[in-house]
Amino acid sequence: MCRNIKPLFNFDPPATEQEIRDAALQFVRKLSGTTKPSKRNEAAFEHAVVSIAACARELLDSLETSHPPHNREGVAAKARSRNLTRFA
Repeated sequence: MCRNIKPLFNFDPPATEQEIRDAALQFVRKLSGTTKPSKRNEAAFEHAVVSIAACARELLDSLETSHPPHNREGVAAKARSRNLTRFA
């Protein structure tokens, strides 16, 4: 599950709230060992996703780098290229 979490720092345009929430959801799923919580645990699951997303946003906003931002299209093209060679 966690291998689906993509780096979100230093991209142009910056990571969206949805991308951060998706990464937090994957993280909570990995920790809890479930993709969909029971009704009893739904509130705790959602609270964890919201809390982790907020921490992730705070982290991304506080990080600094001297490296120029990555181009999202360029990174996606590299990934597609690697996948073609890997799965061909």
